[in-house]
Amino acid sequence: MLVKAFGSAVNGIHATTVTVEVDVTLGAKFHLVGLPDNAVKESSFRIFTAISAVGFRVPVKKIVINMAPADIKKEGSAYDLTIAIAMMAATGLISPEHVHEFIIMGELSLDGSLQPVKGVLPIAIQAKEEGFRGFILPEENAREAAVVSGLEVYGVKNILEVIEYFNDKIQLERTIVNTEEEFYANVNNYDVDFSDVKGQENVKRALEIAAAGGHNIILIGPPGAGKTMLAKRIPTILPPLTLTEALETTKIHSVAGKIEKKASLMTRRPFRSPHHTISDVALVGGGTFPQPGEISLAHNGVLFLDELPEFKRTVLEVMRQPLEDRVITISRARFSVEYPASSMLVASMNPCPCGYYNHPDKDCVCAHGVVQKYLNRISGPLLDRIDIHLEVVPVPFEKLAELRPSENSNEIRERVIRARNIQTERFREAGIHCNAQMSSRMLENYCKLTEAGMGLLKNAMERLGLSARAYDRILKVARTVADLDSSANIETNHIAEAINYRSLDREGWAG
Repeated sequence: MLVKAFGSAVNGIHATTVTVEVDVTLGAKFHLVGLPDNAVKESSFRIFTAISAVGFRVPVKKIVINMAPADIKKEGSAYDLTIAIAMMAATGLISPEHVHEFIIMGELSLDGSLQPVKGVLPIAIQAKEEGFRGFILPEENAREAAVVSGLEVYGVKNILEVIEYFNDKIQLERTIVNTEEEFYANVNNYDVDFSDVKGQENVKRALEIAAAGGHNIILIGPPGAGKTMLAKRIPTILPPLTLTEALETTKIHSVAGKIEKKASLMTRRPFRSPHHTISDVALVGGGTFPQPGEISLAHNGVLFLDELPEFKRTVLEVMRQPLEDRVITISRARFSVEYPASSMLVASMNPCPCGYYNHPDKDCVCAHGVVQKYLNRISGPLLDRIDIHLEVVPVPFEKLAELRPSENSNEIRERVIRARNIQTERFREAGIHCNAQMSSRMLENYCKLTEAGMGLLKNAMERLGLSARAYDRILKVARTVADLDSSANIETNHIAEAINYRSLDREGWAG
């Protein structure tokens, strides 16, 4: 008897339906074909043991299982439940009448219980698009899949529940999630706030500009100046995720298996902070079975690289293309996958190895030339992609002891949202969303300077020794400063403020 059941394979952040065909004839062999990996090939041991554990016995027959399409690699143990149900339907242990109406996925334990699987959200989206009635999967993944409206989602604890459901002995409880209600109830719910930050008004202003224009930023300052504390609060002043952005972000984390148990939808912008010992693959993604890296996990949020010069040079260099294209392409001989990578880069670094170069109170003990050598660990092409260079100095005791509360994140965010709305309207036909994404040609249209502004910029570049690469960055940042002021034109004060945010471009900065 031939029976078909359906699972799904995830490629990048998209899913492809996999048909599991089981044919049972006379004999005593088990064949599994269709480009399965070792984990799938080993599924027969888990499946037979799990079925026996819940009181059933598969007849001794020749069982041929084909996983189509055969040109797609099937990876992992998530097909255990799909194969088990198809096999039991083909051998007459369960009714095959409704099996074809569902996507069925889950990893089996030897006692028949189900373990959670990765990539549930893209699978659920694909199931709905292809007209499947529902999705049967482990209970811990149910809320994540139920985000997709119009699809019956049933979370189960063990294979026995699925068997009895198809044999009409029980009714499974459908998991229902009100996506909009859940999303808007938790949006902007952060544990940190800018009201915790004492002093640092100039730094908070620069971070507001970076958030308003989507600009990459690097914070330069001694240990204990508050660089990490400030960076962790940047997501709190970014515009809230839209529902579309939340779904796209959740898909990436779902594929990586980073969704919390029994969670449904990511409602806050991600903040990823990998350690400086991270490998190239872990940062940008890839591997034998490609997975999204930290850049993609930070999509629609913030990627924070603390102690930037301590990262391996090769790691920093592979970031250049994703920062420019905002997408990661991983190519293999048989296939290629793409992961979105549109995040705001926030980096921090000490000004020198000892950390006290240019410190107001402590002397730098680094030897002559060491400071410049330390800064040279960051390549020029990478600095090309960082719009704002900001010096952070320690907060004096008087500011730390102040009882007057600082401005909170909500107030800053309101200004950021107003500036972003201006940019959304400006770039409606251009296919971009913020000032940081402007091309050189767009600068000519949207960043026109007055004669006085052009003179100020020319004078500053000559007097401060600013590099040529600083020109475009200054114009982009000045455009954002003008947007925060609700100014249609870039004035001289906007140019002046933008010039101040190019510390590392100044000749002789490191002595």
